[in-house]
Formats: sequence, C-alpha cells, structure tokens
Amino acid sequence: MKWQQVEASPASVYVLVPAPGEDALAEITGFAREYGLGASQVTAVGAFSRAVVGWFDRAAKDYRRIAVDEQCEVLSLLGDIAVGEDGPTAHLHAVLGLSDGTTRGGHLLEGRVWPTLEVIVRDSPAALAKIHRPELGLALIDPEC
Repeated sequence: MKWQQVEASPASVYVLVPAPGEDALAEITGFAREYGLGASQVTAVGAFSRAVVGWFDRAAKDYRRIAVDEQCEVLSLLGDIAVGEDGPTAHLHAVLGLSDGTTRGGHLLEGRVWPTLEVIVRDSPAALAKIHRPELGLALIDPEC
C-alpha cells in the first residue's frame, strides 16, 4: 500500500492507496494500528475484484455474509477508526455497484482492490473507545470512555 500525509497534526489527513489484490479492510486497519490512529473518519471510492459485505443478524449476533464474486465499483465506503480490545480497528460500510446497475451493501468484511481504491483518513487528536457489548454481540463506540 502507498500512502501520503496531506495535512499535519493535530487533525492529520492521510491518503491511502492499497495495491491491486490487497484487502482494503486489512490494509486500513493495519495502517491505523501502525500509526496509532484512535478517532478517525474514513471515506473511499474505487473498485474491488470481489468483496464480502455483511448484514448484522440480531438473533444470531453475527454478520450474514453477502459475497460479491465479480468486479464492482465502490460507490461509497464510509466508516470510522476507533480503539477496541485489539487496538485501532476500522469499521466500514460499503455500497458496491454491479455490472447490471444493481447494488450490494453492508458492513465491509473483505474487499480485494482492483484496480484502485482511493482512501481518505481524517484523524483527530482524540481517542474513541469501542467497548464489547456481549448482549449485542458487537463492540460499539462509547463516547463516555
């Protein structure tokens, strides 16, 4: 992955461009952990050769996987980075455009970049904590922590 810092502290802005074939979620989370990001906003556009998005099933307390096994446009990718039990973690939602003009969307579980993904990360000097909520089966941002 290539990246450049385009604005400096205290509210840094980064442009990330994962290489073709890389998993976008893993690359963004890896970057956040390496550089200690703790309260960031993420946006991106580009394309994936394949992806998996998820729909959260409340009863199962887990994501239902929705595979997109074809080239797709990343029409919108939005999310945040906050600090969870394992360190900074990206939480991303995507809307993907398919060749017939339909869309698939949900929580991004995997997205293989091809040919590009242009990611903007806007960090802040604050830190946001994600707290695991066993009754929901999710870790959620808690502004009071």
